[in-house]
Amino acid sequence: MIAFPLVGALILLVFNRFTNRWGHLLGVAMSLASFVVAVLAFFELIGFGEEERRRAVELYDFIPGMVKMGLLIDPLSISFALLITGVGSLIHIYSIGYMAHDEHRRRFFSYLNLFVAAMLLLVLADNYVGLFIGWEGVGLASYLLIGFWQFKPSAAVAAKKAFIVNRVGDFGLLVGMFVIWTSFGTLAFKDLGAKVSGVENGTTLAIGLLLLLGACGKSAQLPLQSWLLDAMEGPTPVSALIHAATMVTAGVYLVVRSGAFFFPEGSGAALAVAIVGAATLLAGAIIGCAKDDIKKGLAGSTMSQIGYMMLGAGLGPAGYAFAIGHLITHGFFKADMFLGAGSVMHGMNDEVNMRKYGGLRKYMPITFVTFFIGYLAIIGFPLLSGYFTKDGIIETAVHHQPVLGWLAVLGAGITGFYMSRMVFMTFFGEKRWAEDAHPHESPAVMTWPLIILSIGSIGLGGYLVLNGTLYNFLRPAVGGEGPAPSFDFASTPGLVTLVLVAVGAGFAWVKYGRAEVPAVQPRGSFVTTFARRDLYGDALNESLFMRPGQWLTRIAVFFDNRGVDGLVNGLAAGIGGSSGRLRRLQTGFARTYALSIFIGAALLTGALLLVGNI
Repeated sequence: MIAFPLVGALILLVFNRFTNRWGHLLGVAMSLASFVVAVLAFFELIGFGEEERRRAVELYDFIPGMVKMGLLIDPLSISFALLITGVGSLIHIYSIGYMAHDEHRRRFFSYLNLFVAAMLLLVLADNYVGLFIGWEGVGLASYLLIGFWQFKPSAAVAAKKAFIVNRVGDFGLLVGMFVIWTSFGTLAFKDLGAKVSGVENGTTLAIGLLLLLGACGKSAQLPLQSWLLDAMEGPTPVSALIHAATMVTAGVYLVVRSGAFFFPEGSGAALAVAIVGAATLLAGAIIGCAKDDIKKGLAGSTMSQIGYMMLGAGLGPAGYAFAIGHLITHGFFKADMFLGAGSVMHGMNDEVNMRKYGGLRKYMPITFVTFFIGYLAIIGFPLLSGYFTKDGIIETAVHHQPVLGWLAVLGAGITGFYMSRMVFMTFFGEKRWAEDAHPHESPAVMTWPLIILSIGSIGLGGYLVLNGTLYNFLRPAVGGEGPAPSFDFASTPGLVTLVLVAVGAGFAWVKYGRAEVPAVQPRGSFVTTFARRDLYGDALNESLFMRPGQWLTRIAVFFDNRGVDGLVNGLAAGIGGSSGRLRRLQTGFARTYALSIFIGAALLTGALLLVGNI
């Protein structure tokens, strides 16, 4: 699974321009080959009994006496592998059409292959060191892809921002690994479960919080969310890959895989995960309400939906199945919508401002239908994928953490508004295009992936949730006792959620579907400005970190210039000045020296006589 896309990336990078004519086909082939291996591994895995579905593949001693590098195929890792390779392959295929006219298409596909390989290593490694190597590989690939169009200053800045913010989270993960090693003497997942034994103390709490910091960086959760919206500067397939199948799901995987440090239930670290998830799902939803850039609106929704997953992951085995289920279904409908947004941009001269869209459903029927299915899934329309997985998280949260659960209900209502706003501004109403825009449907190589993703957005959620299919499948990897939690179609939180979603969608129709959409963004209220500026996340980072860092740098420079250099330069100047003055005593005249000797001898004689008399 890992070797195919890794070899593809190496071939495309090493042979460079010689692969320009067929490099994109190689990239797609390698990703599809990895998917085929994942499917075969999945069927082989389910052929074993439930207690035998943890298959280790030992490779070599990475750090003798400390880490043995190996791979772990279990229900959790294979679920991620199927998502990464399956959705990732569809994104590769879509990219053939989307990047058809880019002169660096071959390099783009090499980075896509590298991204898939790194993410697969992350989820298949059987220890934290292997996970961390994949974790950093994902960070590198995201940097390369977000800044792919590096001639654009905004893209270069966004890539650096994503890289730096993620280093903060990576530092937390790295320190957490150090603490795990010093406390338990191992970094292998299979050994840690028995050693930790689910007993919380100060050490496990610290480890849990450090791992949560790492998860917040990769999954763009508060307070490390600021990079995600800027990451939209990369090509749209990159946004789909990051937001649907790879990077942002890594944090959820880390929390679930590290469950021993977060539970038993009632753990402070687990509560922190749930709180972060609830806060982020609201923050992302609020941001999505005010964005006119279609990709940034979807990025806000990703923040929010990953927040739901983190909330579910913070509820323990009862919430794991719904969290991972939502992660899988979200991979389909979010990739569907991001690629749909790219299809719209493809037909609109790369325009991203929804205020310059309108009425596109008539000109892009396939894009519209597939995007609309993804929209229904994400708002939780009954019987579509998101309805089962997201409502499952909400019901479980209301049962275990009522306050956080009802905040999640509120977030669902806001989701109904901002996603409906996006659909109405883009596909309904009167056209508001520029004169040179000629909207048209995308080619088949771009629309077929949309169709496949939309099919997954319809029926996958019910299959995973009903009858406890995913819960029972994941149990050998993540634990859990008793029967699978049932899905209640008539639960109070579920009914309230549907009502709020309907109200949000209705309000969006009144404001953006039926009414005329202003061509220029209105000034808006303080709340609107707050959301447009990403809840002042950048301003907060500048105030707390960047500006104090600047002052610290200036103080260090001043101390270096005036203190260290000043002392050295002052001493040198003093010696030089003194030497200059002393050298004036050396005149070169013998009579001067004789007079000096005479005066010195006289002074010495006088001193001796004075001392003798005393």
